[in-house]
Amino acid sequence: MRDYLSSEVRNVCVIGHSGAGKTSVLESMLYYTKATDRFGKTSEGSSMIDFDAEEIRRGISVYTSIVPIEWEDCKINFIDTPGYLDFVGEKQAGFAVGDSCLIVANAKDVLESGTRLAYKQAIAAKKPTIFFINKLDEENTSFQEAYDKLHEAFGKSIIPFEVPIVENGECVGSVNIIRNKAWYYKGPKADGDKPHPVPEDMQEEVNLYKDQIAEAVAMGDDDLMEKFFSGEEFTDAELTRGVRIGVRNGEICPVYSGSATQSIGIQRLMDLIVTYFPTYSEKGMYTATSPNDVKVELMTSEKEVLTAQVFKTIIDPFVGRISYVKVLSGVLSSDSVVSNANNGKPEKVGTIFIIKGKHQTAAGKLFTGDIGAIQKLQYTKTNDTLCEKGKLVMADPIVFDEPMYGQAVLPKSKNDEDKLSNGLARLQEEDPTFKVINNAETKETVIYGIGDQHLDIIVNKLKNKYKTEVTLSNPKVMYRETITKTAVGEGRHKKQSGGHGQFGHVFVEFTPNPDEEEMVFAEKVFGGAVPKQYFPAVENGLRECCNEGTLAGYKMVNVKTTLLDGKYHDVDSSEMAFKLAARLAFKDAMTKVKPILLEPIMNVTIKVPDEYTGTVIGDLNKRRGAIMGMTPDEGDQIIEAQVPMSQMAKYSVELRSMTQGLGTYTMSMDRYDPVPEPFASRIIQEHNKD
Repeated sequence: MRDYLSSEVRNVCVIGHSGAGKTSVLESMLYYTKATDRFGKTSEGSSMIDFDAEEIRRGISVYTSIVPIEWEDCKINFIDTPGYLDFVGEKQAGFAVGDSCLIVANAKDVLESGTRLAYKQAIAAKKPTIFFINKLDEENTSFQEAYDKLHEAFGKSIIPFEVPIVENGECVGSVNIIRNKAWYYKGPKADGDKPHPVPEDMQEEVNLYKDQIAEAVAMGDDDLMEKFFSGEEFTDAELTRGVRIGVRNGEICPVYSGSATQSIGIQRLMDLIVTYFPTYSEKGMYTATSPNDVKVELMTSEKEVLTAQVFKTIIDPFVGRISYVKVLSGVLSSDSVVSNANNGKPEKVGTIFIIKGKHQTAAGKLFTGDIGAIQKLQYTKTNDTLCEKGKLVMADPIVFDEPMYGQAVLPKSKNDEDKLSNGLARLQEEDPTFKVINNAETKETVIYGIGDQHLDIIVNKLKNKYKTEVTLSNPKVMYRETITKTAVGEGRHKKQSGGHGQFGHVFVEFTPNPDEEEMVFAEKVFGGAVPKQYFPAVENGLRECCNEGTLAGYKMVNVKTTLLDGKYHDVDSSEMAFKLAARLAFKDAMTKVKPILLEPIMNVTIKVPDEYTGTVIGDLNKRRGAIMGMTPDEGDQIIEAQVPMSQMAKYSVELRSMTQGLGTYTMSMDRYDPVPEPFASRIIQEHNKD
């Protein structure tokens, strides 16, 4: 593969619902352009793109892959992203480096949630977008029905540029709307390079779509608008120029169709991408930030200073760290020394590789707009920017979803325990949507991911890459205990065993104290009944007791303790004796102050499409949630609620199921509230069992 400049490179992110055939479309392109000698399939393990053991086992894309295709003297870097929502981190990394979007939709159900989500993201990011309706070779599929649904859902910018020719229920060719010509793939007229007249029975349909294109084109150019309203026809050159403008500004989203597995429409799709999607250089400028937080405008050109952003990191047990980079400006050269703008450290760039699925090809240089990989960078992680020394600027970081689904992880054996922390640290480096928290209070290591399938991948990686077997369980909820009444506890510790004895005697008042979470200690001792040197021992004894309450062993909060009175012995009293006396006073008081269990209440903000609002609110009520407010937001509803943490353990998975993956939420701690009696009794019983 030759070197390509920014004026010859297009970066296209391939997005859509899981199972729509995104990877198959790219496998078909590889096969069509003779980049591979067979049509690969993920399920068979023959795919060049989905080659990981997890992808083969599941039959779906799990990781983002780079698939460069050479076509018409251009290089199209396709970024194949997973459609399954658990692997959204991979999708977000791939989406960030794509400058345009190809949305692959299943002809049988074009409005799957993944399609709707993909279009929403593409529009929000203002990325030029093309639809490819796939699987038209399958039974009970109709281009017209599929297109009508897309048009109705997403508006008038969705316009067909090619429509299939159907004969006897079979797709045999297609008509290009702009060129007003037909091409046949099957039957007596089959010749991919020879155009034919449009079939008479399709001419009316073609003219209708051509008028839609002309109208959309006119909206983006004043001269063309004048010509359109005067009733003049556009030339092919004017239409092409106008469509390019319309696609770039998002006013036109061309729709193509075909079948990846049958290679129908694949050539025409690549032609469309080369013709209408802008090259990286056409972006013109991008904004970076200097280390002292000053915005810097840089040209998307080889003549500009070097900036290259790492968007994906792989930790290979044999090779080490592999960093996927996109060159945003300038030229990245092998065997050069660059600086990491995020931490200021120098990095030696060894060999640069061009990635094509599972294959790597060494390259001397990587020009502006191109994507490649570098091995063994020491100080660089995902989202870091590589620059020339003394010319440090940082690209905007890729924003990844916060992992919300937590599970406690426990090694199966002592040997696994030793290797676990290393494996988890490496996996965190690879995956920005994976997080590890060591909870000192519950003494659990909790791993957080996007969903159950995401954590299943993590568990399998620990086993296969780091030889560590683990089990997962729901993490413990950090309940609290407190008191509801004021009472005085008496503690008397006396021990005589010959020689030096032990003696300590205290009276301690326990009072509810809602203003302070931590235990507050005070003293009102009169006349030296307890010497001052023993006050710290009493306080320490009480604090240790508060760390483990009497109901279910949870930390006791919102308590004020006051040392009122006591007795001591000149010889036998000691700090230890008074500490033990304080413990006895605590136990005595707990029989009088009516302790209760508290649970953490979370602030939950949920964003869902309007049609799922009722379902989500009903579900929150079942979780003992309180709805605090609702706000409409462009076809969505933002629901504010407060829900006990114990009810939110698997909410990320359950919300996705309720909303077909279209619902999102954030959660933060608000306060502690008393646990209702039936639930409190159950929690206490479970603790006593243990």
